[in-house]
This record gives sequence, structure tokens and C-alpha cells, in this order.
Amino acid sequence: MPAVQSGRFRAIRAIGALILREMSTTYGRSPGGYFWAVAEPAAGIALLSFAFSLAIRAPSLGNNFALFYATGYLPFMLYFDVARRVSMSIAFSRPLLMYPPVTYIDALVARWLINTLTHLLVFVIVIMGLWMFYDLQFILDHSAIARSLIMASGLALGIGVLNCFLFAMFPLWDRVWGILNRPMFLISAVIFTPEVVPEPFRGWLLLNPLVHVVGEMRRGFYPTYDAAYLSYVYVMAWIAITMALGLALLRLYRARIMSTA
Repeated sequence: MPAVQSGRFRAIRAIGALILREMSTTYGRSPGGYFWAVAEPAAGIALLSFAFSLAIRAPSLGNNFALFYATGYLPFMLYFDVARRVSMSIAFSRPLLMYPPVTYIDALVARWLINTLTHLLVFVIVIMGLWMFYDLQFILDHSAIARSLIMASGLALGIGVLNCFLFAMFPLWDRVWGILNRPMFLISAVIFTPEVVPEPFRGWLLLNPLVHVVGEMRRGFYPTYDAAYLSYVYVMAWIAITMALGLALLRLYRARIMSTA
């Protein structure tokens, strides 16, 4: 039992050290630091709101463009950014992984945890800013909002862990993945709702788990939106399969990955 507790303590210390390193290198070296973590999504939402308000009279839900795009953009960026950072965990922490107390699991958990917490903070700040700026009257489903954020974070971890192995073993996959992800913003229902897409394209669209994540977020902000297409089981299956496969492959090829690091 003391050995188990000692191992857990070492893991916590390693994760804490990696988190501090992530904070200092990612947000501590650029002018503004965490300011840009909030400013970038706020600017993206403002640009979407301005552009589409010129083309259409009202968003697909409600009458506030900024809120509609925020409920799609914020969970999408949580997934996209966290998955990207988790995917680079081994490359980012490569020098520290040479020390026995630090494992690749510590690196994965540290990057996932600090970046997820950062995006949750950004989410709260942006939504509060919209509430105050537009004097919005919310009827929130807090459980739906929480589920959406959990699914986005879990999906980011699962995809990130699997890509962490693929990036380490097949460097070309980094470029391929970047190309495959370019249309993701357009096919994740960020700027529209799936109901406006005709069949059979709607069925194809729903194969993207992010559509379900965004739909759940909008259920949390729009009481009349039922998102009948939403499937928690489908999203959780994506999370479980990608995470299990990624962890299994990392464990199986750990020695080879570290020898080429």
C-alpha cells in the first residue's frame, strides 16, 4: 500500500510539473498570455456574427447571432484545440520523458487537463460577456451544457491519445490529419443546425460526433430546441474506442516510440 501511494504521489507531482511547464511555455512567452485565449474566440464569434447578419435576417435559433455562433464555436474549439495539443504530448514533453518518474500518461493527462480548464474558463468568460453586452435573458439547462463540455473534452482526449501514437509512429499522418480537419468547422453544425440539411446529407452529417456535441450545447441554451438526432451513446462510443485504442497502441509500442524520440 505505501508503494502504491508513493507511486500516485509521484504521478501527481509529475503532472503538476508538466502543467506548470505547459502554462509557462504556451501562455507565458507571448505578450498578453491568457488574454489571447479569450480574445481569439471572442473575435471569431464577432466576425461570424457580423458576416452572417449581413446575409440573413436571423440565425437558425433565437434572434441573437453572437449567442448562436458562440454555442457552436466554443465547444468546437474546445475539442479542436485540446485534441491538437494532446496529440503533441509526447513531442512536447519528449526531454522530460527520459526521466523514469515521468511517463507518457503524465504528459497526456497534463496537456489535456490544463487546456481543458483553459477552454472552460474561456467559455464562462465569453458567455458572461455576451450576457452582459446584449442583456440576454437565459433559460439555461445546466446539465445539457455540462454534458456538451464533457463530451467535447472527452472526444478531444480520445482523438488526441490516438493521434499521439499515430504522430509518433507515422510523422506524415500529422500533415494528413491537418488536411482532413480543414473542413471540420463547416461540417460540425457550428454555423447552422442539422435540421436545415436535407436527406441523405443530414444522415452523413450526423456521423460526425461533433454535430452531437454542438447540438447538446444548443439544447442547453435554447429550451425549445430538442435536437432529436442527438445520440449520447454514439459520442461515448467514439470516446471509448479512440481512447482505448490509443492507450493500447502507446503501451504496446512505447519502447519503439521512445527509442526514436
